[in-house]
Amino acid sequence: MLKIEIHNMVITVQFSGRIDLDKLSSKLPTSEYFPDNFPGVVYRMKNPKASFLIFSSGKATCTGAASEKNAREAIGNMLKLLKGMGFNVKTSAIDVQNIVASAKVEARLDIDKMVFELKNSEYEPATFPGLVYKTNGSVTFLIFSTGKIVCVGAKSIKEIEESFGHLVKKLREIKALK
Repeated sequence: MLKIEIHNMVITVQFSGRIDLDKLSSKLPTSEYFPDNFPGVVYRMKNPKASFLIFSSGKATCTGAASEKNAREAIGNMLKLLKGMGFNVKTSAIDVQNIVASAKVEARLDIDKMVFELKNSEYEPATFPGLVYKTNGSVTFLIFSTGKIVCVGAKSIKEIEESFGHLVKKLREIKALK
């Protein structure tokens, strides 16, 4: 069984109601707002660790949380902060857009064999040291000969676990595990 580690979750949030970004940036300590460069407020939360991009439409993106629990806690804390500053908002939609995870198989991987056996794969060692393997779904793997595998594009922990399971099974079938 692989030990899968979550590194980042990207979640979009729709806070109902518009948000005055000038007011938000003036009341939210350590936030950044440079409207000539970027049309949103950037806020980095320390506990739980997460970053937000907040737009005047009420849409926001939460990144950097290492679990769905931490992401939801960060979003709840952000909602409390907004309400505490006088914004009449609530969350009307929370959607996971992307989860970045990694695992390590306890074997070296035969990248050359994978190039020929895995459809939808690319390997350009002069540009990037890993094989890029795009599954039939939304998941993409970055596979390194050391056994490290990075998974991007999944929208749930279940999808990550299933994708890693299918990949390892396929690597065994094509005898790419050394």
